[in-house]
Amino acid sequence: MTQRTESGTTVWRFDLSQQFTAMQRISVVLSRATEIGQTLQEVLCVLHNDAFMQHGMICLYDSKQAILSIEALQEADQQLIPGSSQIRYRPGEGLVGTVLSQGQSLVLPCVSDDRRFLDRLGLYDYSLPFIAVPLMGPNSQPIGVLAAQPMARYEERLPACTRFLETVANLVAQTVRLMTPPSVASPPRAAAAQIASQRECASSRAFGFENMVGKSAAMRQTLEIIRQVSRWDTTVLVRGESGTGKELIANAIHHNSPRAAAPFVKFNCAALPDTLLESELFGHEKGAFTGAVRQRKGRFELADGGTLFLDEIGESSASFQAKLLRILQEGEMERVGGDETLRVNVRIIAATNRNLEEEVRLGNFREDLYYRLNVMPISLPPLRERQEDIVELAHFLVRKIAQNQNRTLRISDGAIRLLMSYSWPGNVRELENCLERSAVMSESGLIDRDVILFHHRENLPKPPQTSAPREESWLDQNLDERQRLIAALEKAGWVQAKAARLLGMTPRQVAYRIQTMDIAMPRL
Repeated sequence: MTQRTESGTTVWRFDLSQQFTAMQRISVVLSRATEIGQTLQEVLCVLHNDAFMQHGMICLYDSKQAILSIEALQEADQQLIPGSSQIRYRPGEGLVGTVLSQGQSLVLPCVSDDRRFLDRLGLYDYSLPFIAVPLMGPNSQPIGVLAAQPMARYEERLPACTRFLETVANLVAQTVRLMTPPSVASPPRAAAAQIASQRECASSRAFGFENMVGKSAAMRQTLEIIRQVSRWDTTVLVRGESGTGKELIANAIHHNSPRAAAPFVKFNCAALPDTLLESELFGHEKGAFTGAVRQRKGRFELADGGTLFLDEIGESSASFQAKLLRILQEGEMERVGGDETLRVNVRIIAATNRNLEEEVRLGNFREDLYYRLNVMPISLPPLRERQEDIVELAHFLVRKIAQNQNRTLRISDGAIRLLMSYSWPGNVRELENCLERSAVMSESGLIDRDVILFHHRENLPKPPQTSAPREESWLDQNLDERQRLIAALEKAGWVQAKAARLLGMTPRQVAYRIQTMDIAMPRL
């Protein structure tokens, strides 16, 4: 490609001599390769300087982890995005994931026209083309992806640019195979499809109703409402204290709805200042404000056909509420700085821990927006109002923590009784944090009373003050036999002979009950 000026306009033309020069320099770079990351970055530098392909990116596939990660970026882009190596793609995810799973080149005359474009790097010009080609490995299976963006929009030259990139990719793939460990290899396309299917099944299992823990009357009623509302496109307002699981409920509604295959996009209305909320939700055009160097889609566009979860909706400003009301009423919006009206089909699930009725009365929240959002309210009960669910929740969370820590964990009955005596102002989130902290402190894997630490000790119940307490006042007469035995053992410091005296039994009787009732004795 060469640069020339026609009528004062700078244009780019594809030139075979420039292509040959770029290919020759890439061959020299690959021939002296010693370190894979640096070598690939030098290849991208040649693409930029000699072939006029900007924002070059090379991703390699790790079959052990089933992920596609960024191995190299053009040097200038690498400095802008220092954490690019942490960006991951699954087979079939986004444009590069699609190229990997299909093993075919992908050419877009305008990158913004394809909904699969994720823009995780935030580098590309939305008005320019985009080319991504596979790096082919043994048995004609792709082991990575090479992607770049031409510096100008000449659609008639895209086939030639694509063939050039495919040739470069063949050279790069050969070097990658020689310099990388065997784990960097691509699965067959059938395996990629299986991975996508497994992800979908895992998502379905993760947000299935059977995983909603709780059998209390309040929780059963809430789950029944969720089952009913999931079937329709009704706007939902999830209400509840912080930590009750509002986002989990929103996920369950989406993944059990007819929109489950479409995007589920989350947005926290309290996470950004008001000046950025509009741009983040509705998108912006290039040049709309300082720093808007390219067109950007907002959350509403990204969620088109799916569900948008607006968390902390009660924290939004009056101006933002007015713009949100319009899109809820008409399904129309404009990007910031744009005059094109866009129509979107999005289901709204909002959440708040505020009393919106009081906010409306005080003038802090628009009454018309309140009625638009409050079509189907779901109120989540705080944990202190469903104490009977703590036992099941604790065991469920311990299993989850054990899986994350890759070890065996157990929780004692004494620890369960201590958890039930607490009021949990932070709700389920606080319970999970407490158990994870306790698991870290337990070397043996048994979570017992001694490793449980509450943040708010004042929320523990106070023992009754009586002038002449009876000797047996420590024992709750409503406990069953197993719980009575555990309470006596705890009071006796887990000395069986002392516990036997407290209960009026023989040590042999206590030992027999410990064995038959499967009571875990702590290591003393």
